[in-house]
Amino acid sequence: MPPDAPLLEIRDLAVAYGPQPAVQGVDLTLRDGGSLALIGESGSGKSSIVRALCGLLPAGARLRGTILFQGQDLLSLAPARLRALRGRAIGFVPQDPQNALNPVRSIGAQAQEAARLLDLPDAAARRRRILEIFARVGLAEPARIYDAYPHELSGGMLQRVLIGLAMLPGPALIVADEPTSALDVTIQKRILDLLATLQAELGIALLLITHDLAIAAERAQDVVVLKEGRVQEQGTSQDVFRRPRSAYARQLQADVPALNPERFRAAATRRHGDDDAIRVDGVHKRFHAGTGIVQAVQDVSFRVPAGTTHALVGESGSGKTTLVRLLLGLERPDRGSITVGGGPVQAGQPDSLRALRRELQLVYQNPFTSLDPTWTVGGIIGEPLDRYAVGRRGDRPARVVEALRAVGLAEELLRRRPGALSGGQRQRVAIARALILRPRVLVLDEPTSALDVTVQAGIVEMLFRLQAQLGLTYLFVSHDLALIRQIADSVTVLRQGQVVEQGPVAQIFSRPRAAYTGLLLDSIPRPAAAAREAVLLDQGGED
Repeated sequence: MPPDAPLLEIRDLAVAYGPQPAVQGVDLTLRDGGSLALIGESGSGKSSIVRALCGLLPAGARLRGTILFQGQDLLSLAPARLRALRGRAIGFVPQDPQNALNPVRSIGAQAQEAARLLDLPDAAARRRRILEIFARVGLAEPARIYDAYPHELSGGMLQRVLIGLAMLPGPALIVADEPTSALDVTIQKRILDLLATLQAELGIALLLITHDLAIAAERAQDVVVLKEGRVQEQGTSQDVFRRPRSAYARQLQADVPALNPERFRAAATRRHGDDDAIRVDGVHKRFHAGTGIVQAVQDVSFRVPAGTTHALVGESGSGKTTLVRLLLGLERPDRGSITVGGGPVQAGQPDSLRALRRELQLVYQNPFTSLDPTWTVGGIIGEPLDRYAVGRRGDRPARVVEALRAVGLAEELLRRRPGALSGGQRQRVAIARALILRPRVLVLDEPTSALDVTVQAGIVEMLFRLQAQLGLTYLFVSHDLALIRQIADSVTVLRQGQVVEQGPVAQIFSRPRAAYTGLLLDSIPRPAAAAREAVLLDQGGED
């Protein structure tokens, strides 16, 4: 490879599945030690470009163009040579660490497979090298991690394991596919900091796949913005972020919650009721874990006035999920009380819980597991109407179509099954299913974590519209503090099952009293100079 040649150069890349093109005429360049972000919504072609680069396109895909890596045209290599190159020179960090590792094999056994690419004499030598890389990526107890199984580690620890395995052979390029989308905001910052540190120390190039323009501007030198398989614009991240030329990039910028904290305030014409829709008073809950006891929730209290939005925030293990389960009647508190709509939540009483769930619905975090893969979209959305005998049977299909359109999906999807939908489409189906009964209270457990920022903005606008029309009350559980600042009236900050502080969002976000809250807020992506200038431009601060 000539000394001035880029590490990776893609020219006029086109990918098609059947008659439909997925990528058309894409060009990009990445130099040794550099960083480039591919930005775009679901269906923009990001994954197809990565699969073409890694030689992982499905059988039948049609490919045209050139992918030069270290001077070699990857599209002309024999499969065996491409696999060897992919394992040694190109490292891959997948999006979902929970699904990327085999749950029935130890971390060490899976790491040994990756380490076989190294020229080491035996398994003992490979183990030493694995422990070294685990320590380098910030895993405090490498030997314990080596012997552990995936379910015994947190999401952040699993993501560090995957980064370590990608780094193990000493690659020249790391491809990180949405590496922090499922992580708490503080863990997200640590993972991104880790990637930046490793990149700087080892001179590794980084290809970052993301739908978050703020993360791209903060973490990548260059940006390529994609829509429907075509490049909308590209350049340095600061130029694209501060002065986007294309309408699509401007829309992406407008949809970044961190840069537009007041975006939805004008639309939030909520009808606040005099009564509390949710009231949690002095709730305690503990669980037995092995020979010990875990205090999951300790003396938690909060209230949510009817027609408002309350947010629960905190890292994994803070007690958010336990509180949701208590609210839904899936667990019984050891002490304290919970009421919804003035009535007590009575776990273990089927008639009471059936009545509760008529008024309170849940949107799960993961649409890949919350939707029955054997049902059609129409059946999934319409099932609650049948179960609760809502309206006349002949009128129910129209209500299903109405719910589907409300979340931005076309009527033609009614006959599809979840496997034929993107992750974002699945989550919108889950939201439509929860909304179709028009409950008074909606519990939203990370409801937009699987959605692109533009789709997320559309969902939030829809939620506000329905809240204003129907007087709905929302309990929003999320690690996305920038989004919470946009949508919530009040917030409870949790840490290790206890309330750190709570109050109006404007007060907590502008004047946090607890150091932990300040730590959470400091973890929001802030491409500082670009953010300030973008806001000034939007406000007319510059000509």
